[in-house]
This record gives sequence, structure tokens and C-alpha cells, in this order.
Amino acid sequence: MDTNLNSQVPSPRAVSGEGWATIAGVIGSALLFAKKILTPKAAKPELMSRADFYAELLDLQDQMHANHLGILEKLDANHRELLAVLERQASRINTLETGLARVDERTRK
Repeated sequence: MDTNLNSQVPSPRAVSGEGWATIAGVIGSALLFAKKILTPKAAKPELMSRADFYAELLDLQDQMHANHLGILEKLDANHRELLAVLERQASRINTLETGLARVDERTRK
């Protein structure tokens, strides 16, 4: 044990520029983290109110209904056209069968 009162006390080390930058970075990061945790979350604003949404939904439903009715009308028109063509074909086939039956009767006698 040294009893000399005049012994040299080691001087504290000086902090370099990099050390100060590290300390400032740590303090800044801690402040940003605390701000992120402590600030309340802002509610997201509604892009469209419920009333507007339901109004748009009803308009869309009306448009779809109108489109559906238009498709049904076209389908009915095509169906009627097809039935008319089939009716004409059936009458032609009946005429041909009648003619063939006559020819068959002539050839049998």
C-alpha cells in the first residue's frame, strides 16, 4: 500500500469524436423509440362513409339488374329465332318425308 499522498491520480480519458457520435446516436435512437411507443396511434380516416358506400352499392345493384334484364331479353330473342329456324327445318323434313313416302308407295306397286 502506498502512503504517499502526492501520488499521481490517473486522469480520465478524453472522449473522441467517434465516441460522441456513438453517444448521440444511442440517445437519438432511444428518443425515437420512446416517441414511437408513447404516441397514440392515429385512427385511419374513412375513405368513404357508410351511407355513401351503401348508396353506391344500391346503384351497382340496379345496374347489374338492368344488365341482367338486357341479357335475358337477348337470350329470349335468340331462343325465339332458334325455335323459328327449327320449325322451318321440321316443315322441310316433313315435306321430304311425305315425298319419300309417295315414292316408296309407287315403287312397291
